[in-house]
Order: sequence, then structure tokens, then C-alpha cells
Amino acid sequence: MFFQRASMCVCCPALRPRSKHPAKRYKKLLYEIFPKSPDGPPNERKIVKLCEYAAKNPIRIPKIAKILEERCYKDLRSEQMKFINIVTEAYNKMLCHCKDQMAYFATSLLNVVTELLENSKQDTSTILGCQTLTRFIYSQVDGTYTHSIEKFAHKVCSLAREQGDEHQKQCLRASGLQCLSAMVWFMGEFSHIFAAFDEIVHAILDNYEANMIVQTNEDREEQNCNWVNEVIRCEGRGTAVSGCNSPSYMIVRPRTTRKDPTLLTKEETEMPKVWAQICLQRMVDLAKEGTTLRRVLDPMFSYFNSRRQWTPPNGLAMIVLSDATHMMEASGSQQLVLSTVVRHLDNKHVVNDPELKAYIIQVAGCLAKLIRTSSYLRDISFVNDLCRHLRKSFQATSRSVGEEELNLNVMLQNSIEDCLREIKELETHSHFVSRAAVGSLLILAHAMSSTLSPSMRSQQVFPDTLLDALLKAMLHPNVETRVGAHEIFSVILLPSSGQSQAGLASVRASGYLNESRNLRSDTTSAFTSMAARLDKLRKEKDGVKVEKNGYNEDLKNYKSSPNFHKLNSMIDRTAGSVSLADMIPSMMKFTEDQIGQLLSAFWTQSTLPDNLPSNIEAIAHSLSLNPDGGLVVRAFQLLFSLRNLSLDLNNGTLPTVCKRLILALSTSTLMFAAKIYQIPHICKILKSQLPGDVDPYLFIGDDLQLHVKPQANMKDFGSSSDSQMATSMLFEMRSKVELSNTIITDVLQEADVQMQLSEPFTPDDAFMFGSRLVSEPERNQSISKK
Repeated sequence: MFFQRASMCVCCPALRPRSKHPAKRYKKLLYEIFPKSPDGPPNERKIVKLCEYAAKNPIRIPKIAKILEERCYKDLRSEQMKFINIVTEAYNKMLCHCKDQMAYFATSLLNVVTELLENSKQDTSTILGCQTLTRFIYSQVDGTYTHSIEKFAHKVCSLAREQGDEHQKQCLRASGLQCLSAMVWFMGEFSHIFAAFDEIVHAILDNYEANMIVQTNEDREEQNCNWVNEVIRCEGRGTAVSGCNSPSYMIVRPRTTRKDPTLLTKEETEMPKVWAQICLQRMVDLAKEGTTLRRVLDPMFSYFNSRRQWTPPNGLAMIVLSDATHMMEASGSQQLVLSTVVRHLDNKHVVNDPELKAYIIQVAGCLAKLIRTSSYLRDISFVNDLCRHLRKSFQATSRSVGEEELNLNVMLQNSIEDCLREIKELETHSHFVSRAAVGSLLILAHAMSSTLSPSMRSQQVFPDTLLDALLKAMLHPNVETRVGAHEIFSVILLPSSGQSQAGLASVRASGYLNESRNLRSDTTSAFTSMAARLDKLRKEKDGVKVEKNGYNEDLKNYKSSPNFHKLNSMIDRTAGSVSLADMIPSMMKFTEDQIGQLLSAFWTQSTLPDNLPSNIEAIAHSLSLNPDGGLVVRAFQLLFSLRNLSLDLNNGTLPTVCKRLILALSTSTLMFAAKIYQIPHICKILKSQLPGDVDPYLFIGDDLQLHVKPQANMKDFGSSSDSQMATSMLFEMRSKVELSNTIITDVLQEADVQMQLSEPFTPDDAFMFGSRLVSEPERNQSISKK
């Protein structure tokens, strides 16, 4: 059947109703999210429906974003803030529903943020821009938009610094800081530090409110006490008030509670100081290791420098760093903050400013006091820097030309002293701080030596307080600290020519200020010079050869020698024997009581079971410096008793390797004493019966001083093989040492001297129940977190 062409109907699919066309549906949804009147409420349900539609039809998202962007520009021109708020809310909902399709609308959203932040007419639009950017940052799952976010840093920082106390300005600053906190979170999350990070830190610190530290009545009483102590110390009079150990600025800031941004009240969200604290929390979280910590702290330090904010206890530096240190307790990075503060002393803007350095060190002391409540030091290498600045301060004091400059250097020295004291209180696990404290005292000893003239030194008696402190340090549980105490003793007692400068150079290279190493005594040059003087004083006499079986003949020769009477005259103080004080006129003097304390200390130190060759070397040098007052026979008694103790194989309290060290110590010191009293026969007896290399770690030099062998491998010291070798050697040397002891005592004609030398040496009771007992409790100190 055929139809007429004119009556044929054709149905075209394109002619279906326009209301069902999908390309127009998003426009209808966009139209419905806005109220029909300016005063009407936004349609929240339609905003959600629009976002759901966009998530199902991602191809429509660019057109939706474009319409929202154009609507925002239009409303900005007409200042319709209510409609602008609807636009930003639509973007925020899209960040939630269309996170996987962010690439379709991110550029449009960032364009809107730019327009809002650049609109300076109304703070409300700028706040909306900060809030929208903040939500965009938290929606990131990777670093795709890192540079797009970073370009807003400068603008947001300027908003966070807006001036004005009115509520709207505070809200603006709070929104800016909220956005900065999101940026800091982003930097930590995706390991990218913005180029404007320093500016971000400064903007945060501008809003960190420096509240006064709340003090309890107990704190106020302690502060008053500390003020009195500070006055007493500065005026150099009297004794500090009992119970007051810290200076007035040493007040710990109370712990600051971390704030959760999701749990803030409406009032808190509008407070800049709250968001500044959250920013600091995020920066602390960002500083996960030493490198990033320095990246966080350096701009802080620069800020504190330029604004003179280091002054404790209420300076911004003290408050911010205390809060940061509290926040780092869980991560264990507290001590990194302390060490970084100390190392900031070398900053080019600080190094030549003693007042600023003093304030920085005071802050470091406060941080040390804060840390010690919950931790202990694992690394105190920064103490080396404190000691170095102490040395520089001493040098600057000696060159000071004005009273103001002198007072500033004294203030700096007092601050370093207080800081070291707090670090010592903090350090309860290792002995690093003790070694560093000895290093700083060594610097002070060199400074004292350079200021005292030889005539003043020869007329001065060694201070009792200083001697007591040194004797305690000589018995410190740490072996290196004991060596350092002997070094201080030598420097103060007998400074060599030009020792001030050379000694300070040795301090810089010594183990107390750097890594643990054996300290070489600067008195070696003094001993060498002393030996040269003795060679000139000694008369040219033919020596007597010692044969193993020629005891009677040798003894006859010794008694006929014109020099043997020197030992017999030791018991007579007026005999005029040659002394160290005679040869070294600048040597300080000792009383008999002080010499007795020294000999008792040397005995106790020599018999410590943990001695190393470096300890024995230090004791030998100090023994050689012991002046010959009325206790010279007692000094020889000490040496003979040490020789007998070293050969007592039945005494199991000392390891055999320590007995071998004691034998080398007593022998070298006897040889040196014989040289002092010009009796070369004794030297030859000892040298023939006990070779200079009797100990594999020590040797007796040409100056008859005991030295640690530079090539000795200390890893083998005290091993089982080393102990067996020491036992064998001591057994072989026993008969030779007994023979030499008999020869030397038979030289003496006075029965009293012979009897005293044959009796064992016993330390003075005053020393045994005084200084020694002070040091012994340190051996068993327990680590208490409280």
C-alpha cells in the first residue's frame, strides 16, 4: 500500500520537550540554590543536590564552576555578600562530593579565592576567601596544587598582620592564621617547605600573645630569694641565701595544653592567639628531625633578634620556645631545641653582642630547667659551645676598656655559669656535663694564670676552697673528669712560659670540649724545662754501675757519694735541699695540711679500680709537682707503699692491670724525685731493674715523666690476655723491686726515716671522712624521672 508523500508524518527525536533536556538541568539547579529575594535563606538542600548531580555528571562540572565563578564576580561588584557566601558554600560542598573530580573545578575555585582575597573593600569577603582556601588545602590528597597554594602565602600573611582591635579585624587575622595553619599542615603532609616560610613564621609570632607567666606564692618567694642571691653574687660579698639556687629569671613557664581545631568554640575561632598557638603546634609537628627543626627555629630566632625578644622570663622567645619544648615532649626532640638555642650564639647578629648572648643563654638555662622535669641529656655536645663562649668572654674581659663593657661580659659569664648549673642538674645519666664543666674550669684556670704575675703567684697560698673542689673532681666517677682536674691543678700551680695562649689552644683540641680523648698535659714543657735546670744544677760525678749480685759493694759506694745525704736531710726542713719552689719561683705555696690532703687524694686516686693509663699519667704529673715541705718523707712513704701494693698478688681488690699501672707510677715518680734531690744512683737502680716500657700503655720519658703511649690500643686494656700478661710481669718483677727498695732504704742513716718508709701509707682521716665521701654517692646515683 502506498501513501501519499504529502500526508506522510515523520517523528524526529530532537523535537522532544526541552524540560527533559539534560544539558539544561544543572542551570536549573544552579538557579534554585539562590533565594528569590535578597533576604531569603539559601537552599541548602538544592546545593547538596547540585553537588550530587555534578558528581554523577563530571562532564558538566566545568560549566557549573564557570557559572559560579561569574556569579561571584557579579555579586562582588554589587556587594551582595549573602550571594557570595552561597557561591563559596557551593564550592565547599563540591570539595566534599566531587573530590575525585577536583581537576574540573580547582582552577575556577582558586580564581574565586584570588578575587575574594584581593577585595579590600569588605573584610567579610576576605574572610570568606581565607576560609575557602583553607578548605581547599585540607581537601588535597597529593601535591598537584602545591605551587597554586604557595602563591597565596604572602597575601594571607599580610591579612594575618592586619592592624586594628575591632572585632572584624580580629576575625580577619584569625581567618588568616587559620589558613596559615592549614598551609603548615600541608607542608608537613607533603614534605614541601614554602619559599615564604620565614614570612609565615613571623606572621604567626606577631599574633602569639605574650601573656605574663602566672606565678604561685612559692614562685614569688623563690624569685625574691633569687634576686637577693643575684645581688650578692654581683657585689662579690657574703654567701647566697639558703634554699635559693637559681637566678631571678629562672622561672619555668607552665605547660600549655594542645588545642584541637575541631573542638574550638565560636569565640575561640575568632581569636588570633588561639590560631597562633595551633600554628605553633603544626610547626612543632613539622620539625620531625634536626634539619626541619632548624628550618623552623631559624626564622623564629631571626624574629627574636630583630625585635629584642630574648629577655626572660616574659620575653616572647622564652614563651614560644617553652611552649614548643612542652609540645615536643612526646617526640623526644626537646634537647634539640636547647642545643639549637645555644648554637645560635654564633649567629652573625649575636656573636658580638654580649648582652644579647647573655639573654639567649638565660633562655637556654630556663629550657634546661624545664626539660629536666621529664628527661635527661643524651647528647650535650652543645656544652662545648658554652665553654667556648666562656673563654671568649674571659678574653674580652681582660681587654675591656669601659665599665659598661666589663659589666656586660660579667653578666655573660654569670649567665653561662647558671646555664651550666641547670644542665648539670638535668644530666643524671652520663658524665658528659661533668667533663664539660671541667673544661670550662680549665679555661678559667688559664685565664687566672695569665693575670697573675710570678711575684704574686709565689706569695700566694693555694686557695683551700679551690683545692677542696679539685680533690673532689680528682675522685669523680668519670675517669676523664679526673684527668681534667689534674690538668687544672697543674695549670694553676705551675703555668709554663706562654702557657696562656698555648693552653687555650690545647683546650680547644682537648677531650673535655670535643670528643672523649686522652688529654695531654700542657705541663710537659714545664717538666722538660725543669729537667734542663736540674741537669745544670747537678754536679758532674761519675756514676756507680749496679750489678745484680753486687749489693754490698754498691751500698758502700752510695754511702760514700757526696749526694746521698740529700735524702737524709729531708727530715730537716732547714737543710736547704733543692726544691721545685727554688727552681720555679712562680710556683704557688701549700700548707702542711694541704700537702697531707694532696697525698691522701693521690693515694685514693691511684687505688681506684677503674683507672686508665691516662689517669695514672695525670696523677704522676701532679705527684711530681708536689712541693717538698715538711711531709717529703711521707711522700716517699706513699711511693714505696704504692710499689708494695702493686706487687701484692694476694690483694684481689685491684685488677692486675691496675697494679701494673701503679708500679709504673711509683717507679717513675721515685726516679723523678731522685733527680730532684740529685741522687742519680737511685735512678740507675730503678732504670736497670724496671725498664721504661714495663707497661704496654705507658712509658717513662727522658724527662723521667710518665706518658701514655700514643700508639697504644686502649681496646685491649683490661682484656683477659692483658690481665694474664700483667700477672706474669708483676710476678717476675717482685724480687727486683724488693731488692731496689732495700737498697734505697739502706742509704738512709736516720732510723726514723727508715722506719717511716717501711710502714704502709695511710690517708688522713680528715680526707677519708671528708672529700672522699662527698664523691662516693655519685657512683650509685639513680635516675629518677621526678
